[in-house]
Amino acid sequence: MIRVLLADDQALVRGGFQMILASQPDIEVVGEAEDGRQAIDLTNRLMPDVILMDVRMPVLDGLEATRRLVELGTSARILILTTFDLDEYVYAAIRAGASGFLLKDARPSQLVDAIRVIADGEALLAPAVTKRLLDRFAETLPTPEERAPALATLTERERDVLELVASGLSNSEIAERLFLGETTVKTHVSSLLRKLGLRDRVQAVVLAYEAGLVRPAAGS
Repeated sequence: MIRVLLADDQALVRGGFQMILASQPDIEVVGEAEDGRQAIDLTNRLMPDVILMDVRMPVLDGLEATRRLVELGTSARILILTTFDLDEYVYAAIRAGASGFLLKDARPSQLVDAIRVIADGEALLAPAVTKRLLDRFAETLPTPEERAPALATLTERERDVLELVASGLSNSEIAERLFLGETTVKTHVSSLLRKLGLRDRVQAVVLAYEAGLVRPAAGS
């Protein structure tokens, strides 16, 4: 059973999520938070597997709540929900350790799938905004003198996989591109995350951009 905490300052939104998730046999909503501070308190008490975190909330916003939860070493995966598809706060939350990003206008089935993906240890960015989001903010990052030293620990194949992950490709798409089995790709992803000391593939995307391994497309 996937234990989910809802963090949103709008009761109607929380109620809508509750109704969607209540029909799923493998998902249980264990609590609701009205602001970021309450989300932190309830996470410590209820130990959810996934937190649906709104970005803009009173008292403590979703960005700061995400940062604090990650610093506290929470095992919960955080899925950022927002109405804004190009919001600097969303990108900052992902850098702080959130495992996914989804727009609030996503279909109910997409929300359910996203929770399952996050709970399974994968990471998710809304396909419609992944590249635009990363391209926009990668352009503001400083260009390092050299790429992250940790990248030197990767095999050539792991670097290939990392570049394709950073380009927004799924495991199945990477498998097709590199003529590998999907299970083999998943093994490579797990290995490179371990070597780089990263929580999930979202952080791998950010590192690849920050290290200059992948750069924004011209004209994006």
